[in-house]
Amino acid sequence: MSTRVAVLGSRGRMGTAACAAVEGADGLELVARVDLGDDLAALAEAGAEVAVDFTRPDAVLDNLEWCVRNGIHAVVGTSGFTDERLAHVRRLLDDSPGVGVLVVPNFSIGAVLAMRFARQAAPFFESVEVVEMHHPDKVDAPSGTARRTAELVARARAEAGLGPVPDATTDDPEGARGADIQGVAVHALRVRGVTASQEVVLGAPGETLSVRHDSHDRQSFMPGVLSAVRAVADRPGLTVGLDAVLGLD
Repeated sequence: MSTRVAVLGSRGRMGTAACAAVEGADGLELVARVDLGDDLAALAEAGAEVAVDFTRPDAVLDNLEWCVRNGIHAVVGTSGFTDERLAHVRRLLDDSPGVGVLVVPNFSIGAVLAMRFARQAAPFFESVEVVEMHHPDKVDAPSGTARRTAELVARARAEAGLGPVPDATTDDPEGARGADIQGVAVHALRVRGVTASQEVVLGAPGETLSVRHDSHDRQSFMPGVLSAVRAVADRPGLTVGLDAVLGLD
């Protein structure tokens, strides 16, 4: 029997690609396309079992609350998930222990591996910074991938007993040093022609290491989307990232 899937944000770039991927996948059936102004009741009417959310940061929590309340598993590709937002999702799930929510900062398997490599390398280098590049239509900065990468790197450094990243900057009135995420500087570029790219630059005396990943087309995200859709029902509660789905945890 096929898993019945709905896509929220179905007319956006990622939502359109996700609809096509689900329609072409074995064992999945696209039963609802929902976008801005549409009634979420269409998911229940269509018998959706999994909702894929590619909407906006200002809409996604309301969508998740509705899905959880109605017993629909959710795969979330929408950006903007801070620790506070994740805590809110956990509270939503407390009363629905059988529902799974999978929040994925990046669906590209290559990007997931790049984050893992950066985390593995972090304890061996004194310095580390993250540079992420996206198209100028992206509404949030830094990206969810960059935020997640910085958090993973910071945790690896802390577990290794490393101190703060060295930085003698005392005068930066224009914010040139980027965002500070748990002590890791993150720089966001918004450039027409770019889909999604990220580089983690690590440094030690006499050497640097760059871990870079580039997505040239949104098709690069679709294998991860399909893997998440197939896995979410077997992972009740909140899961962050594709690592566990891919067997990397």
